[in-house]
Amino acid sequence: MAVLAYMENWDGKFKKSSFELVSYANALAELLETNIIVLSLGPVSEDELSKLGNYGARKIITVPDVLFKTLDNQVFSKVISVVAVNVGAEVILFSHDNAGKALAPRVSVSLKAGLVSGATGLPLSVDPFTLRKKVFSGNSFARQIIKTDKKVLTLAKNSIEVKENRGSVEIEVFQPDVQAGDFKIHMEDVQKQTGKVILTDADIVVSGGRGMKSPDNWGPIEELADLLGAATACSRPVSDEGWRPHQEHTGQTGKIIAPNLYIAVGISGAIQHLAGVSSSKFIVAINTDKDAPVFEAADYGIVGDAMKILPELIQAVKEMNAS
Repeated sequence: MAVLAYMENWDGKFKKSSFELVSYANALAELLETNIIVLSLGPVSEDELSKLGNYGARKIITVPDVLFKTLDNQVFSKVISVVAVNVGAEVILFSHDNAGKALAPRVSVSLKAGLVSGATGLPLSVDPFTLRKKVFSGNSFARQIIKTDKKVLTLAKNSIEVKENRGSVEIEVFQPDVQAGDFKIHMEDVQKQTGKVILTDADIVVSGGRGMKSPDNWGPIEELADLLGAATACSRPVSDEGWRPHQEHTGQTGKIIAPNLYIAVGISGAIQHLAGVSSSKFIVAINTDKDAPVFEAADYGIVGDAMKILPELIQAVKEMNAS
């Protein structure tokens, strides 16, 4: 019996979500009185794999074949399922990101395992195995019970604190029975955004809404983001008006993000928008309307004119950076 955690890598590197998942797997294994095994598919250096050991991973199974550099849901889920059976995994974990959302259902079907997507913490009970997750666009919580012997979970971002738990790491190379012809997806061209923080990877996001009144007023948003090393974002009406590019649109119909800090400037807080940012660790709202719905979701709220408040914030950040 074991907890198996699949670690996605990005060009051979792991991100915060990976370390969060290892921390969760470690805490879950302690709760179940078992051990954790980490699975990595694709070329990753031994030094990078060893970083997972800083957060509780004691055994890592790696498939370094370059064929696994490009995500192919069918092949990846097959290999994950095979490894899960080989190690006797009772629980298989994924991050609740694009890869996890694609792979978890396939693995669930393959192993005849119950599935909970977007779990927001450790089980409330292990008998029956009960988890909590957000529902109704993040406005409520539901409890879901898994009754099958094997269980598949995806972990929502910012659901558990990343905790260091250093120790020795055993790295085992696994060669699955797959051929180049099994891969149906091939990457022909990659165009990467440079010079800006990628929105879905950002720890801090500064976002603007129609309360900014004009695309000409976006200078302070961009300046604050630059000072904080943050990404910029916007609400749907702003992107629909053409004030900002559509790739910055966050919300239920845009990009779902979970930064450590989300600063919402001039955003009223429609339910569709809040659904896309509700997993943020901290939300700061700036709005002239003290009754704006965004304040109900915010950890900190500032009532006032953004064009007066932003310059003061920018000055405060400059002083902080200079100190």
